[in-house]
Amino acid sequence: MGLTKTEIFTSEQNRMAVLFKAMAHPARIAILQQIIQANACICGDLVNELGLAQATISQHLKELKTAGIIQGTIEGVSVCYCINPAVWQELGSQINALLKTYKPINTCC
Repeated sequence: MGLTKTEIFTSEQNRMAVLFKAMAHPARIAILQQIIQANACICGDLVNELGLAQATISQHLKELKTAGIIQGTIEGVSVCYCINPAVWQELGSQINALLKTYKPINTCC
């Protein structure tokens, strides 16, 4: 039996792919920007701020939470979301490490 596609890559490469995939939608970037701008947990403000349907916002929040980029707490009937600091730091470190590996050469196409 052959290897699955994820098995041929390192755990770091697979983790980066999960994080990048979770962020690879403009609505999710907008959600993250709103959470960062608020500098606090956001409960129900995202629908008003982004102009998207509640179901759409909920699906994007689920993807971000599944990847660990955001975390949520239940307050009454609302779920409030904020950036997960540990994963945000991990994401920043991985992006910086990847960008630093490139060394420009003059003989490239």
